[in-house]
Amino acid sequence: MDELDSSNPMAPVAVNETPTSTVVDIKTQQKSDGQVLNRFHSLSIADDGNNNYKFAEFKPTFPKVDWPPLTEVQVTEQGLFADTSKRNLFNAAQKVKHLTPAIGTEILGIDLRQLSDAQKDELALLVAERGVVFFRDQEINIQQQLGLARHFGPLHKHATTPIPKNGLEEVHVVYNDASRRPNPAAFTKLELWHSDVSYEIQPPSTTSLKVITGPEVGGDTLWSSGYALYSSLSPAFQTYLESLTALHSAVAQAEGARAAGLHVRRQEIETVHPVVRVHPATGWKSVYVNPGFTRRIIGVPKAESDAILNFLFHQISDNPDFHVRFKWEPNSVAVWDNRIVTHSATFDFWPAIRHALRATPHGEKPTSVADYERETGKQARDRQLVIWEQQGIKVEQNPIGASTRRGYND
Repeated sequence: MDELDSSNPMAPVAVNETPTSTVVDIKTQQKSDGQVLNRFHSLSIADDGNNNYKFAEFKPTFPKVDWPPLTEVQVTEQGLFADTSKRNLFNAAQKVKHLTPAIGTEILGIDLRQLSDAQKDELALLVAERGVVFFRDQEINIQQQLGLARHFGPLHKHATTPIPKNGLEEVHVVYNDASRRPNPAAFTKLELWHSDVSYEIQPPSTTSLKVITGPEVGGDTLWSSGYALYSSLSPAFQTYLESLTALHSAVAQAEGARAAGLHVRRQEIETVHPVVRVHPATGWKSVYVNPGFTRRIIGVPKAESDAILNFLFHQISDNPDFHVRFKWEPNSVAVWDNRIVTHSATFDFWPAIRHALRATPHGEKPTSVADYERETGKQARDRQLVIWEQQGIKVEQNPIGASTRRGYND
């Protein structure tokens, strides 16, 4: 999902398998009136009852339907077909602006409805390189947004989160209004960082979100780069992480939905993925864990698993060098690659309406460094070292234990 409504059962939550410092008990409690209370979720579905709202057909609903388990599907990485110069995409733009060195690009003057297949492929590669790409003033409708997403892969249908009232099952709805106030007692900010449905066998790839109604101020989304996190680590720790796998779980999300009185449309699963995955279009290494859904490192003592995940989770959440923050406006669209970034949102806009629609294509099964190199015959790379090489800069990595000068220049 995109940002997590703090009172929405779609929100990932921490369970007792997470690192000790971020453990939260998700067991239900009894309210004084006898109702079951889940600490993470409100029992209400937000709806202020305004049927004259312009986008009422896209308000959230939770249908009682059942879907079979997901199976592996064929996915073609469109970024592999792109002109690496991205001349078709960039020549059509008024301006292309990188927002930080590590992550985030804004493109002005592009109409997403008019993209050719070549431009879509180049967009896939750009998003694979930059993590997230932003567009404003987009008139693309939901059917066109779904069509764009299908270019990147088969569309995912979420088992617990809302779909729009018009019945489009492949659309994920993000919605808050004055009827539901976020509950800060229900979550920590760390826990809200996530990569969408990373517990799936084939988690999402090039995902898009369009805000159709938003507050004047607040409700921003932040993304954190898994490439930059990997690049920041010591060579020895990089190598160690490349040898590890981790469990990603949908259990807490499903249990939260049931505790809120909602139907779970597909049986929850748990899946093991590599801690460091390689993007098929770039060949770059990215840390692939997230506080929302990653529960433990496989095959190591729990204390070690907790320490590793707690460190990585805090790097995702706390290190501003890995982040980009986007202020939404109505008709803004973000396109991000769930394989290489995590994201979270601010909940500072209540009682305003914040309403967005997401289209989510499946990607490939996450590929470890060893599998990528064996299957392709290519060497997986550290993004930052590649960038420096392209700039003609040779960087000597600090030897382990070498002392370095500390401090800031400003």
